[in-house]
Parts: sequence; structure tokens; C-alpha cells
Amino acid sequence: MAARQPVFESAEKETGRVEAFSDGVFGIAMTLLVLDIKVPPPGNGTRLAEALLRQWPEYFSYVTTFLTVLIMWMNHHKLFRHIHRINHPFLVLNGLLLMGVTLVPFPTALLAAYIGHTGERTAAAVYSGWFIVIAIFFNLLWRYAASRGRLLARNYDPVAVAAITRQYRFGPLFYVAAFGLAFLNVAVSVGLCFALAVFFAVPERSARR
Repeated sequence: MAARQPVFESAEKETGRVEAFSDGVFGIAMTLLVLDIKVPPPGNGTRLAEALLRQWPEYFSYVTTFLTVLIMWMNHHKLFRHIHRINHPFLVLNGLLLMGVTLVPFPTALLAAYIGHTGERTAAAVYSGWFIVIAIFFNLLWRYAASRGRLLARNYDPVAVAAITRQYRFGPLFYVAAFGLAFLNVAVSVGLCFALAVFFAVPERSARR
């Protein structure tokens, strides 16, 4: 047992590197969002106030994407409160999740640009469809780490771990529902996606108890 201790401690230190790298990716993804908001050019015959108001889709995209990525970061941080070891498959799964996160601004900007116009249903489908992918990545990452405590702390809380598993279980199913609703009612589809974001932003009750 004594021989394994340094190996275990080394593995725990590696999680700090993975979390720091992941935090950097989340931070960059959130910071770059502001670059999509442009300053209206002067001298085009339009009042500045009117030009600023016309850019509401860019504001919508910025706010919704920032909050969405922020909630994803909060959930990623929550997982690493329990994950204390890493291995190669985990690094791959974490990388896939980060890839999904960095692409979130595109479907959000697409939805903001096409809402109220021809093609809004397709845009809403792309928007909700990409969240299906991210929800699957989150589930794969967590289930791989939590299965039989594979990468969790030695004294992990089984109640808190089970609560996270239950919470994540329904994410892909509800996003699939939002994807289907995108072809019927864009507002309901987008509203369901926002409701899910709020749901994942709220701490699980079982873990708090």
C-alpha cells in the first residue's frame, strides 16, 4: 500500500493541470464572445442609437452564450470536486467536451441571426442539436470517472455522486425533445433549452442534504 501512495498522489496532482487547462479553454471561449459585437460605423446616415438597437441579435447571442458557457464551467468544476485522478481515456473525453464547449458560440449566433426569419427552425435545430452532443459528452465524462469510483477520491460521497448521475441522466433526453420541437415551435424549443440551463445551474438537492 505504501508503494502505491506516491503514484496516487501524483495522479491527484495531474487533475490540477487538467482542470487549469480546462478553465483556460472555458475562459477563452467566454472572452472571445465580445469580439462578435461590433461598433457601428459612423457616417452611414443612421442614428447611433438606432444602429445600436439593430444589433440586438449580437447582444442576445453574447448574453445567452456567456451564461451557457458559464453554467457548463460550473458543472465541470462540480465534477472535479469529486474527480481526483485521471487517465488517458478521461483526457480524451475531457478534450471532446471542451471541443463541444468552444463551438457553442456558433449555433447561438446562428439562432440569433435567423430567429424571426426563414430558416429559424433549422437554426433552432442546430442550436438544440449541439446541446445534445454536449450533454452526451458530459455524461460520458462523468460516468467513466464515477463508474465504481474509478477516478474519484478514495473517500468520495456516494450520495453526492448518485445525485449528479441522476441529474445528468435526463439532459440528453430533454435536449432531444427540444430538437424535435425546433421543427414545430422555435420559441418552445429555445425556451426548453434555457430551462435546462437553469436546471443545471441549480445545485442538486440530494448533494446539499
